This record gives sequence, C-alpha cells and structure tokens, in this order.
Amino acid sequence: MTQPSLCVALTGATGFVGRHTLVQLMLAGHRVRVLARDPSRLPVTDARVRPVQGDLFHDSALSELVRDADAVIHLVGIIREIPRLGQTFERIHAEGTRRLLAAAKGTAVQRWVQMSALGTRPNAVSRYHATKWQAEEAVRRSSIPFTIFRPSIIHGEDGEFIKMVKGFCCNPLPPFMPYFGAGLFGRGGAGKLQPVWVKDVARCLVEALTNPRAVNETYPLGGPDVYTWPELYLTCQRHFPAAKRGRKPRAIPVWLAKLVAGLPLAPFNRDQVVMSQEDSTCQITKAQEDFGFQLAPFEPTLAGYAPRV
Repeated sequence: MTQPSLCVALTGATGFVGRHTLVQLMLAGHRVRVLARDPSRLPVTDARVRPVQGDLFHDSALSELVRDADAVIHLVGIIREIPRLGQTFERIHAEGTRRLLAAAKGTAVQRWVQMSALGTRPNAVSRYHATKWQAEEAVRRSSIPFTIFRPSIIHGEDGEFIKMVKGFCCNPLPPFMPYFGAGLFGRGGAGKLQPVWVKDVARCLVEALTNPRAVNETYPLGGPDVYTWPELYLTCQRHFPAAKRGRKPRAIPVWLAKLVAGLPLAPFNRDQVVMSQEDSTCQITKAQEDFGFQLAPFEPTLAGYAPRV
C-alpha cells in the first residue's frame, strides 16, 4: 500500500544519523524542512528539501521549521559538552527538545519521532542519559503522538565511532586498542555493546512516521550481535585492510580515565567513561516485529564497508 507523502520537519540532518535519515526521507517520497546552522553541509540537494537556517534557540527558525509540517523527526544531540559555546547536555537535550515542542504546539504536527539512547532512564548515573530522559519525558507529556528510539552504539562507514576504532586498529599510536576497564589495573568491568547499523536506524525513524504500531511506543535498537569491547575491536581489526594484526586491546583503569577526562583538551569526558561501564544491550524482537525487517548483523555489514572507511 502506498504511504502518504508528508511534510517532515527534521533536526540534526548534518549529523551522522541525520544524513542517512534525510536520504531515507527522500526515498520514501516525503518533503522535508531541515533546520541547519549551515545549510551548505546538507547531504542532499533536492527541490523537496527546504533548508531553514538556525538552531534550536532561534525562535523564528523553529516557527518556520514546523509551520504546516505534518511530523517532526528530532535527532539533535551531543556526546561531548562545550560549555563556552552553550553546548551542554541540559541545554541541547532537554531545553532544546522543550523549545521545539513548544514551537510545534498548535500547529498541524501529528507525529513526533525522537532520538534518545539506550541506557536512558530516570535514575541514570550519567548526565547524558539523565538529560535524554528529561527530553523523553517532555515528548511523552506533549499531546503529539510519538515514537522514541533508544539505539545502542550506531555504526556506519561515515560515523565517528567506526573512524575512531579504525584509528585504534591502524594508526601507529597508541600501540594498543584502548577501552575503559573497571578494576585498579583496568581488568574487566567494561559494558557490552550491541552495535546497530545506521541505515537500519534511519529506516526505523522514517517508517515510524506512518506505522500505526509505533504510535506512543519506545523502542530499544541494537543489532543481533553482542560484543565486549575487546571482541568488538578484534572483529574490526579483521576487516580494516591497514590494521596492525598483532595489536591487542588494553583496558585503561576507570580512575585514571576519569582523571584524564577532567583535564583541558581531554579526548573524552567523564560521562563517556561512566557510560562505558554499563551494558548497552537490549531485546530487539518487538522492533523487528513492528517494523517488519531483521536488523543487520555487525560483522558482515562492517566487512562490506570497512575498505571505504
């Protein structure tokens, strides 16, 4: 059955998941209004894509974005804070979502699709997950029918995660593949991962707009495979052509990682250390049943794109 063509307001279109979501919206035949600080970075040039220059803190841009839109896909999020630029978890995740919801109130918007994260919950130990929960709650309290997605780590050839792992596998330094371990000497403790392909995430986001089974549902998303950090690194090592084959995973003690995270110009933050100690795994049966397809396994999918990373 042919699905209706919608006018969709999209945020985060220049980001990793957003780029794929915009392409998927085009393939589905929708018209898209895209909020972007720099419209020249959009991955698609199409008459059906209308850029709206601005961000979540420009009232006029938000009003233009949602005017006459049928639906919203809200993807904006950050993993690292830059307080001097106003990029904090509270401001971007929670306040930004509330502002967009306020702009949509009283408009024609009838569907809301929200990107959250696996591990989001009211008693979260990380501020990242705590503010994602605040954003979810704002969506649930609104009068707009919603779908919320909570993915595990998202992978794809143009994603920062896979590029980081490739660097650990292939670059001269460090001479090992680091992850955050729990013990005094970094042994064990790191949580497990269930990587999900970015194209599957984008497909779910777009199909949720017209899928009646997804209304007012919250879906965890992951691929069918669960890995420890060392297992994930060694799997990737097998498929990057330039990988240094004898390189081993090595745990960095959590206490040391937290100490480094507090230093200026640290390559990671405390929340990333804290979150790495939790399992990012889930049941995917309901998502596969409601959307009618099997989420892609990690290694065969990685093998297909690894030479292009």
